[in-house]
Amino acid sequence: MKSVSDMNSGTEIDEESDNRGSMWVLDQKLDQPMDEEAGRLRNMYREKKFSALLLLRLSFQSLGVVYGDLGTSPLYVFYNTFPQGVKDPEDVMGALSLIIYSLTLIPLIKYVFIVCRANDNGQGGTFALYSLLCRHAKIKTIPNQHRTDEELTTYSRSAFHEQSFAAKTKNWLERRPSRKNALLILVLVGTCMVIGDGILTPAISVLSAAGGIKVNHPDVSSKVVVVVAVVVLVVLFSMQHYGTDKVSWLFAPIVLLWFLLIGGIGIYNIWKYDAGVLRAFSPAYIYRYLKRGGRDRWTSLGGVMLCITGTEALYADLGHFPVLAVQTAFTVVVFPSLLLAYSGQAAYLMKHKDHVIDAFYKSIPDSIYWPVFVVATLAAIIASQATITATFSIIKQALALGCFPRVRVIHTSKNFLGQIYIPDINWILMILCIAVTAGFENQSQIGNAYGTAVVIVMLATTALMVLIMILVWHCHWLLVLLFTGLSLIVECTYFSAVLFKINQGGWVPLVIAAAFLLIMYVWHYGTVKRYEFEMHSRVSMAWILGLGPSLGLVRVPGIGLVYTELASGVPRIFSHFITNLPAMHSVVVFVCIKDLPVYMVPEEERFLVKRIGPKNFHMFRCVARYGYKDLRKKDDDFERKLFDSLFLFVRLESMMEGCSDSDDYSIYGQQTEKSRDAFLSKNAKTTISDVDLTISSMDSIMPEKSPSSRPNSMTMSSGQVGNRTETDELEFLTSCRDAGVVHILGNTVVRASRESRFYKKITVDYVYAFLRKICRENSAIFNVPHESLLNVGQIFYV
Repeated sequence: MKSVSDMNSGTEIDEESDNRGSMWVLDQKLDQPMDEEAGRLRNMYREKKFSALLLLRLSFQSLGVVYGDLGTSPLYVFYNTFPQGVKDPEDVMGALSLIIYSLTLIPLIKYVFIVCRANDNGQGGTFALYSLLCRHAKIKTIPNQHRTDEELTTYSRSAFHEQSFAAKTKNWLERRPSRKNALLILVLVGTCMVIGDGILTPAISVLSAAGGIKVNHPDVSSKVVVVVAVVVLVVLFSMQHYGTDKVSWLFAPIVLLWFLLIGGIGIYNIWKYDAGVLRAFSPAYIYRYLKRGGRDRWTSLGGVMLCITGTEALYADLGHFPVLAVQTAFTVVVFPSLLLAYSGQAAYLMKHKDHVIDAFYKSIPDSIYWPVFVVATLAAIIASQATITATFSIIKQALALGCFPRVRVIHTSKNFLGQIYIPDINWILMILCIAVTAGFENQSQIGNAYGTAVVIVMLATTALMVLIMILVWHCHWLLVLLFTGLSLIVECTYFSAVLFKINQGGWVPLVIAAAFLLIMYVWHYGTVKRYEFEMHSRVSMAWILGLGPSLGLVRVPGIGLVYTELASGVPRIFSHFITNLPAMHSVVVFVCIKDLPVYMVPEEERFLVKRIGPKNFHMFRCVARYGYKDLRKKDDDFERKLFDSLFLFVRLESMMEGCSDSDDYSIYGQQTEKSRDAFLSKNAKTTISDVDLTISSMDSIMPEKSPSSRPNSMTMSSGQVGNRTETDELEFLTSCRDAGVVHILGNTVVRASRESRFYKKITVDYVYAFLRKICRENSAIFNVPHESLLNVGQIFYV
């Protein structure tokens, strides 16, 4: 417990003091059973304390969720590497050597053992890295951070010396807004490419699996294969609203069976056709392959890199399992199975160079062909499911950070918050996926598109990891340089190869990413401008106080919840409301729904409550804080918890007034132990942060008395804050709540000013306005019932 003598600012009295205001964190345990709390604590330490048996079980389960995409790559890698056929067996050895070392350097070393450690409390993905950086440097473009946010238990960050390289990097990033915007654009580019993966992975995986029909029945046309793939895709996307909770238990056994099959078939092919392919573990074959030169060999690297597709989805789906379980599954099952599978295909191609188009299916022994075909199709569906789920997850993170238009998010599982369904995005992905599958009709062009998306995501992750290593891990610059150098050598090599295939399908993810990047950046730009407008047009508390307790209106029974994006100050919507309507509710609560760069906010730390003005004004502020993985409950539940927090605040405020000596406050934790224990016995824990009971501002409620005429500098008298006792005020709040609750939302229209340039007018007046029109209303996002909703319109120009 902090001593009150060390705390600042009391009742909210103006914009400046509001930023120093006495936001009190109300830790509610009223409805949280002890077994749930114990379970939460156990989950916090799940990576540190679990048995070997539990580790094996979690590793087994991670196969179905994390590794489906990476595991289905053998279906199409060799065909996309040699679309014109194999001319020299030495080329097969060179390609296999490239595959071996690509799998070793990128998925194994870089992602599984380095990048996966850079998780945000177990959450992975591009936005998880960005959230981690936002907590270590002030790079968030919406400046709504408050120091009380840093006291959250999930707001973990490390400190560093002011003269360190990390501090210099932090200052360099914070110095100019253009650098913050550049970092945001980098994150958005990576996110858009992951969305592209969500379109291309189902297309190439399902089409490659369906291609097995043609191998065993050569008379079947390619169009039939495409129709089968499209039907499977329609069924796959149509089933998304059911979620994977009921069938996910099947994923791990199927994927494990898949890895065992491709590994076993690989061993069989190596033994039967050519064991000499194992010499490809020597990097000398890479040198010989590239030395022979030629544009075809260089562009074939774009096909080779498909062996590492699914690596970014691996990282995005990290939140479902402990890092150690993911590492164990990869090193014990996935990595050796993939090496055997590719080596077996290479051994087969050494004897059958003309079978490269369907190398995987033609290398399968006839006796197990159809069982493997069925398992391959199921594995492709699971791989597609994992990528679609990762896309939903990363869009939800973008929503929380104000980088995506408001869309409906449905949680499909009561047990796992990570399992979500976004209807609008699902149907967009399905349409684009079918268009890609039917438009290209072959794996080669889809593979070119897929490779472009994958390598750009990896480059974005590398850039973010450099900042993570400096700001979060405080690594020596030599280690940062080594990691950056090795990553860029591999990824830039592959990037240069896919550039040659832009006109052969590689343009598809660029167009998709450009469209989503435009949507996300324009929406974020409009969100920032709206926030800046709200900040600059805040109402002066002097004006509010000049109206008196009645606010110059008729105060009718009830509670008005005024929603605002501001965590401090009185929003303009309030003055707009009271200057146009002759009545206002007896109690006014300014509600700010605030998204923080953390993966979740514990329920007991959700609300911050403070009073605005004197007690007889009956005005409060409540800040509801959410992380990007949090589930926003229905309106009734939100209202109940909000009012519980409000009542708890009033009780605590009354307890603070009971102490009148500043020395008592300085040892508050010791002298009020009994009263605090009695208060906490009601299953509510209260934490006070940054509280000061003095009133010392230009627009103070009452002129501050001189030290000689004031009983004590740390005393707030009952005359200053109103004459109503705690019981009376609680009864008053209860009666107002029973009279009715009205939700007041601002409907802000953003328009470009007349002197704006033409591109700004197009961006704001057309693109942003269109996005605002088609996205969900605020009332739907906040789950506000229509019968108690009041919209207040306003226009501002940027």
